[in-house]
Amino acid sequence: MKNVTDSFLFLGYWPPAGSFGFNTDILATNLINLSVVLGVLIFFGKRVCASYNLLSLNDLLDNRKQRILKTIRNSDELREGAIERLEKARARLQKVEMEADRYRANEYSGIERSRMNLIHSISKTLEQLENYKNESIRFEQQRAINQVRQRVFQQALLGALGTLNSCLNDELHLRTISANIGMFGSMKEITD
Repeated sequence: MKNVTDSFLFLGYWPPAGSFGFNTDILATNLINLSVVLGVLIFFGKRVCASYNLLSLNDLLDNRKQRILKTIRNSDELREGAIERLEKARARLQKVEMEADRYRANEYSGIERSRMNLIHSISKTLEQLENYKNESIRFEQQRAINQVRQRVFQQALLGALGTLNSCLNDELHLRTISANIGMFGSMKEITD
């Protein structure tokens, strides 16, 4: 134990810095010290690894390889699942597009039917309006004709009355009245 503590004390003692030179002391060179330290570490490291039952490098690489392969298989399964879902989504999209096309076609035909119905309804309404217009024109013509007839009749009556008044004297007038009373009397007898 004394040697071990002496070696640590020796490490704590550093000679003062001096000049730069060639070191001929083989034990003081770093290359030899490093090779000795590595040799000791390898020699004792094998015993430590064997005593703790640690996995060898090959086992570590095999485990890593297995994990990588498992990850690759999982990613392949996920990719296949994603491709399958993508195909299903494409099929649904195609179905929806077909449904939309059919709906558009139905809507266009429905719009066309509505347009034709509207045109038919408008033409029917126009025909009815034309009939009403023609009836109104005929009615107004008939009314105008009746008014003209009434005026002509009134004027003819006034003219006849004026002619009668100017041509009739009192005696003729009394005879006409008596004749008319006689006709009314005979008509009354017939109806009774």
